[in-house]
Amino acid sequence: MQTAEIHDRFLRFFERKDHTIVPSASLVSDDPTIMFTIAGMVPFIPYLTGQEPAPFPRAADVQKCIRTNDIEEVGRTPRHGTFFQMTGNWSFGDYFKRGAIEYAWEFLTGSEEDGNLGFSPDDLWVTVFETDDEAVALWKEIAGLPDERIQRLGRDTNYWSTGQPGPAGPCSEIFFDRGPAYGVDGGPATDDDRYVEIWNLVFMQDQIADVRSKTDFRIVGDLPARNIDTGMGLERIAFLKQGVENMYEIDQVRPVLDLAAELSGRAYGADHEDDVRMRVVADHVRSSLMLLSDGVTPGNEGRGYILRRLMRRAIRAMRLLGVTEPTFPALFAASRDAMQSAYPELATEWSRLSRFAFAEEETFLKTLEAGSAVLDGAVAATKDDGRAQLAGDTAFLLHDTYGFPIDLTLEIAEEQGLTVDRAAFDRLMGEQRSRAKADAKAKRGALADRSVYGEFRATGETTFLGYEELEAEGRVVGILKDGASVQRAGMGETVEVILTATALYAESGGQDADEGRLVGDAFEADVVDVQRPVPGLTSHTVTIASGEIGVGDRAHTIVDAAYRRGATQAHSATHVIHAALRQVLGDDAHQSGSYNKAGYMRLDFSWSSPLSADTRSELEEIASTAIADDLAVTTRVLPLDEAREAGAMALFGEKYGDTVRMVDIGGPWSRELCAGTHVASSGQIGLIAITGESSVGATNRRVEAIVGQDAFRELAAERALVQTISQSLRTPKDQLPARIDDLVASLKAAERKVAEFEAQRLALRVPELAQSASREGRSRLVAADLGAVGSADDVRSLVLQVRERLGAEPATVALGATVGGKPVVVVATNQAARDAGVQAGPLAKAASAVLGGGGGGKPDLAQGGGTDAARMPEALRAIAEGLA
Repeated sequence: MQTAEIHDRFLRFFERKDHTIVPSASLVSDDPTIMFTIAGMVPFIPYLTGQEPAPFPRAADVQKCIRTNDIEEVGRTPRHGTFFQMTGNWSFGDYFKRGAIEYAWEFLTGSEEDGNLGFSPDDLWVTVFETDDEAVALWKEIAGLPDERIQRLGRDTNYWSTGQPGPAGPCSEIFFDRGPAYGVDGGPATDDDRYVEIWNLVFMQDQIADVRSKTDFRIVGDLPARNIDTGMGLERIAFLKQGVENMYEIDQVRPVLDLAAELSGRAYGADHEDDVRMRVVADHVRSSLMLLSDGVTPGNEGRGYILRRLMRRAIRAMRLLGVTEPTFPALFAASRDAMQSAYPELATEWSRLSRFAFAEEETFLKTLEAGSAVLDGAVAATKDDGRAQLAGDTAFLLHDTYGFPIDLTLEIAEEQGLTVDRAAFDRLMGEQRSRAKADAKAKRGALADRSVYGEFRATGETTFLGYEELEAEGRVVGILKDGASVQRAGMGETVEVILTATALYAESGGQDADEGRLVGDAFEADVVDVQRPVPGLTSHTVTIASGEIGVGDRAHTIVDAAYRRGATQAHSATHVIHAALRQVLGDDAHQSGSYNKAGYMRLDFSWSSPLSADTRSELEEIASTAIADDLAVTTRVLPLDEAREAGAMALFGEKYGDTVRMVDIGGPWSRELCAGTHVASSGQIGLIAITGESSVGATNRRVEAIVGQDAFRELAAERALVQTISQSLRTPKDQLPARIDDLVASLKAAERKVAEFEAQRLALRVPELAQSASREGRSRLVAADLGAVGSADDVRSLVLQVRERLGAEPATVALGATVGGKPVVVVATNQAARDAGVQAGPLAKAASAVLGGGGGGKPDLAQGGGTDAARMPEALRAIAEGLA
């Protein structure tokens, strides 16, 4: 039974049971405390915790998930994968334990002919919470399970909570027994791989408090409305139904594994470590593909870093399999073909996805090359110092700065006869993880703070009236000070105010929050910020300017009209530039992020190469034409499917409801899903002046522009500047480029002349310096401070010339100089000196340490520097002492 078929059977089953079928949310979580959708329940947390009322009494879904906390286990167990699909059925105050158990048992054990999975009841075990007698009785009644296949377990395995005060409850897990060939008897309580957990039923019935750990908390009462949260692992069901050994061998993953084996020329199943590497490749390529499809792009922070880590681990695994050439074009295409029956967007978006993937592999292969150069230097320095162990901080530098995997560092060091100080490396990694855990803990605390908004959201939504009006009347439903609910706030206090209605736009969709005021019968307040802490609720951070505000008061929101006008111009300008980019570059230039406020816009888009000056000019010309044509700007609220059929652009990773707002500029020329505020026609934008275009990662570019009056002021300032330059150079404006080119060429010619004179001046010093050689221990030594020179290259050239003059007996040349205010020292040795044990690298390093810097190089030529030029005589003495 194919994985996609299991997916469809599950949804059809619950659709027949009157469940609303909910599409999978993005892998990019809209919860600010977590980067990804890490579990099937994540999109439903607001409903389960009461932050938002559930829009349906019962639902079912198949949710895409990413989890990398146990990434090191990937490939080593039959069930650990970074990307997985979690099927779930949900009840919000509707059916409870009986219904959840009946549905799960029917779907698992009902016949395949009737659309179920057809598992034998004899192969299934269940666990329940140790005191849940009701669940035990229901399993006996509904499934006819004997006592010996119902095991009672404790809080550590069979009680669910978020780890925070709030909803919680016992759970019951269903396991498949793979048989005695896979492990010991005794059921799931043995925690043996023989018993595979396939479905977890959470009975959310309790309210908990005083949470000290996963198992240490106090149950303080019953929930007012009991919920059901279940999760069935699609990949686990698939490997059992397909009769394979693990999730890496199912139909959606195995083709990539087989291709990795083919590309490496190694047989799957012949060597355990090779098998692990092939599974890592298969898993990570699939995970990377799915993250790319949801708009994540490789980067050095946040989600982008996780994606980059997955891709680079796959590249590393292929390298350890003996493959050094690019493999992503083949591997990603194989994963696309395996997954597209369940996710057709992988085929339609292939051009964009593949460009990101292939560029990342190309970049990392270059990174490996650069890291190898650093590692080679560290290996040489370690051997030169007579040590047999590479420093742990060097391995950490390679890992943290160059993205160089520790396994690869260990492998290369071993080839060179060295070990790595793994303890020091692990300590540095541990410190880094501790910092990350502290940050994650702080973010989990922020999640708890969000729960305070739940009681306000339960009273209803904040109605936004600002599309049509700049003023609106509302009522205060809540006030928060320092995260706690209060009844009143007075003059000088800064608080959050929750209203029933507002004209102020809350920051979202790339548009900054409105500026404005809050006015009531007995107070006035200046608006500091406007946010949506939970969907449907608007929070106004205000400073009370006069009077006192209280819950229940009337509150009049007043938008700063000038600021809003600038914000609408900037947001509409963002849409215009996006449309112009796609017109010039093609459909692959897809928006990946934006930010706009009055007078300024920034648009990030998927593209891997810089825009030429001609392309930037073309963008501005298209935008100017759109503004001059005064295109109509229209908005419509319509079903999401209808908007997509109409060709509306959606931002990757953005969460959309069933009903969306579609903004057109010039009809289909620019058609996007957008909740922001806009001008009435494109002519109202005024001017758009592109001020910059830059890289924001290997596969994304950023365009910045100023808009409206700000653009006019910028252009006026540029015109005044050009006029000033024209007058200073006594050159007409249209001839300025040629005149400036001439001046630059003249300056470069003069600099070359100066450099030639400097080289000639230094060359005249060769005889004098050679004659100054004195015997210092194992070698003759020339050591001198040249003073200020033009470049370090001049110093190196002079050092080599002096060395040539010193003949065949052991000789060392060490010359110091000041280049651009910074001290530089260059050391060279001849063959006879090196035969006597004198090497340039350690000498340059010793001198650089005196100068307050670092240095090193090859045995015959090395260079260093620092910050304290006054200590150059002392640095040269350190070289002489090194020859003793």
